[in-house]
Amino acid sequence: MNTSFWSLGWRTLWRDLRAGELRLLMVAVTLAVAALTSVGFFSDRLQGGLQRDARQLLGGDAVVVSDNPPAAAWTQRAEQLGLRHALNLTFPTMGRAPDAQGGATRLVALKAVDAGYPLRGQMRLARSPTDRTGEPTPDIPARGTAWVDAALLEALGLALGDTLLLGDGSFRIAQLIAQEPDRGSGFMTFAPRVMLHAADLPATGLVQPASRITYRLAVAGDEPAVRQFITWAEAELKNPEVHGVRLESLDSGRPEMMRTLDRAEKFLNLVALLAALLAAVAVALAARGFASRRLDDCAMLRVLGLPQRAIAGAYAVEFVLVGLAASVAGVLIGFAVHHVFVALLAGLVETALPAPSAWPVLFGLGIGLTLLIAFGLPPVLQLAQVPPLRVIRRDVGALRPASLAVLALGVAGFAALLVAVSADVTLGLIAVGGFAGAVAVFALLSWGAVRLLRAVVNEQTAPRWLVLATRQISARPAYAVVQVSSLAVGLLALVLLVLLRTDLIASWRAATPADAPNRFVINVMPDQGEAFRATLKDAGVAKMDWYPMFRGRLVAINGQPINPDDFTEERAQRLVDREFNLSHAADKPPHNEIAAGQWRAGEAGAISVETGLAETLGLKLGDTMTFDIAGTPTEGRVTSLRKVDWASMHVNFFVMFPLAEMPEMPITYIAAYRAPDQPGFDNALVRQFPNITNVDMSSTIAQVQRVLDQVIRAVEFLFGFTLVAGLIVLFAAVSATREERAREFAIMRAMGAGSRLLGSVQRAELAGVGLLAGFLASVVAIGVGWAMARYAFEFSWTASPWVPLAGSVVGAVLALIAGWWGLREVLRRPVVETLRRAAE
Repeated sequence: MNTSFWSLGWRTLWRDLRAGELRLLMVAVTLAVAALTSVGFFSDRLQGGLQRDARQLLGGDAVVVSDNPPAAAWTQRAEQLGLRHALNLTFPTMGRAPDAQGGATRLVALKAVDAGYPLRGQMRLARSPTDRTGEPTPDIPARGTAWVDAALLEALGLALGDTLLLGDGSFRIAQLIAQEPDRGSGFMTFAPRVMLHAADLPATGLVQPASRITYRLAVAGDEPAVRQFITWAEAELKNPEVHGVRLESLDSGRPEMMRTLDRAEKFLNLVALLAALLAAVAVALAARGFASRRLDDCAMLRVLGLPQRAIAGAYAVEFVLVGLAASVAGVLIGFAVHHVFVALLAGLVETALPAPSAWPVLFGLGIGLTLLIAFGLPPVLQLAQVPPLRVIRRDVGALRPASLAVLALGVAGFAALLVAVSADVTLGLIAVGGFAGAVAVFALLSWGAVRLLRAVVNEQTAPRWLVLATRQISARPAYAVVQVSSLAVGLLALVLLVLLRTDLIASWRAATPADAPNRFVINVMPDQGEAFRATLKDAGVAKMDWYPMFRGRLVAINGQPINPDDFTEERAQRLVDREFNLSHAADKPPHNEIAAGQWRAGEAGAISVETGLAETLGLKLGDTMTFDIAGTPTEGRVTSLRKVDWASMHVNFFVMFPLAEMPEMPITYIAAYRAPDQPGFDNALVRQFPNITNVDMSSTIAQVQRVLDQVIRAVEFLFGFTLVAGLIVLFAAVSATREERAREFAIMRAMGAGSRLLGSVQRAELAGVGLLAGFLASVVAIGVGWAMARYAFEFSWTASPWVPLAGSVVGAVLALIAGWWGLREVLRRPVVETLRRAAE
């Protein structure tokens, strides 16, 4: 035969498309590419938007962020380089309306700005409370006035021109803020903005020794000068004496924005990874079934003289073209789907995103082709090795588990690609590694289950349909192992996602006990303590966390000075580079548990450390820690380790001194309690103690949960891809033995078996396989989910012991449905046709 493999490849492609032979392969590849590229397009546009708008998000070309007023050296260096600079500071506090206008209170995000703000971007002032665009202004609030978000007016019942009380100061509301260039993302800013002139801040009396204030020194100017400043600043930050300072530049963007969308991208990437892994299984099963149906055709081609190279080339051309077409379709679907993500996550992304780059398109095409080449071609390439003898002897030339080297190489490449593109390497490794290990576990356990089934079923006493179903399964142990493993992999992804959706998210939301404190009050001065507690007691507050608080920076461990560069773990670097909120108490906090050592009340020079902090910093009992507290070194020896439940909503500290009094410390007090159900209580408390910050955690948590709901909706939308991919795997696994079942049923029908008996046999076999696959998938899903919860999502794992039972039932039901759809034609064939096919 002189036909080229190009021509033959085109012909076979057209024939197989018309016959529907490639439908399952194309759908699996399209789903995988669509799932991955939809997330890819969204991430790419997000990154592009951050890079484009970095200067506006920063409010300058570079920003020095610190916990304390920046040293004069920073502004001096900026002036030496000819850079403009502007300082602003932000912190949460309570805003309230005058008593004559109701005296309502609201947590606000106060921002004090100076002349020159903002250096990049524009402030835009709203013309009305409903105006979201506003008009640009070069000004800042005048002395004695405040600019506020429109939401604050509604919360406090105020209007433009009314008075807003902040601490000891009062300000006239002069303008409404429409847009603020360096505000960051909505997820990080829970409270309405209030902007003041920096010169008005001292009059409020809100800045106290333990106040958590963020200072932002922005600089702007010519690019060479900015680069010199950044280089100098990075070198300065490595100085061991510089603490609590970080640099934000055009290259780094706003880290808050990245942290905002980190969890959303993790969830979306997990779902996309699972869809791709399921698609790989579906492609492998479908390709093997496709190759099995082409054995006789290839044997005839060999008889007609077509060489092996031409057959292999023809199928390679066919699969590459199929992969390219399916990948293009997946990219188009992914591009459309990512617009849904943008809509569902509206509010997290507040700026218009730029057009995507070509990277997601190239990535999608590469994933699709890799799927077919790695998982589809290995069984198909065996068709070139079919001997011509198969034309007269159909027992030769069957597919073998060959091409293992090619398959292993493809699997390794595909897994590496998935891990590389995942937003979190740990998440990618757990997902890919967990599935790889699960396949091995499924294969081993299913093989053992088949052997056990044959030994357990008594053919003398068992029902006839059960005996025949057992024979069906045990007669093809290899097929049974493949079928159970494939079903289990598909169910594993579905069970895992359901657990992550129900257990992880639900456990996070349910972490707060019903009677947990919902108010946190900070900045209570020592001379106000007795009156403050008396006020709460008179209002009916029976239980209250009440602790002194002071701030200190960890400067040495066991007498050795430390700095962030001494640690490799990112969390340890952050902890060392910030100030700790410290406390003291004679008695151990009742909501803390001593994990090691002893808490001895009144022990001088002792400290108690939270177990997580000790693990992060490598601390153990007997180690010493030295803190710089208001310029005074204070040393303590670790005498106990406490286990802290940070989700309890109680007041907790990393480090505590077991002392009743520490008069030398510049303390304020922090309180946590459940507010009484009394109208106006919060307003009255703030009026009585105007310097305090009263944080209503119930509204803050509700807002966080609303944002999380947006992420969940996006995940659930993408979950549809994985659900379809899982059902395709189930269908492919059940259909893989269709022709073998047809031959066996033909023999049984020839021996007198009726359709009702054969239907019972088929249902029993499918239900048994699904039951086993569902049980195995559920057990493995609990383990993989725990790893993801522990190391990727940082949730507590609360999987129910009923999960394996529910998974088994769901597996049996899905297997029956997929089997009815994929194998219904086998039972409907006429007896004559069935016998004829069985004899071929």
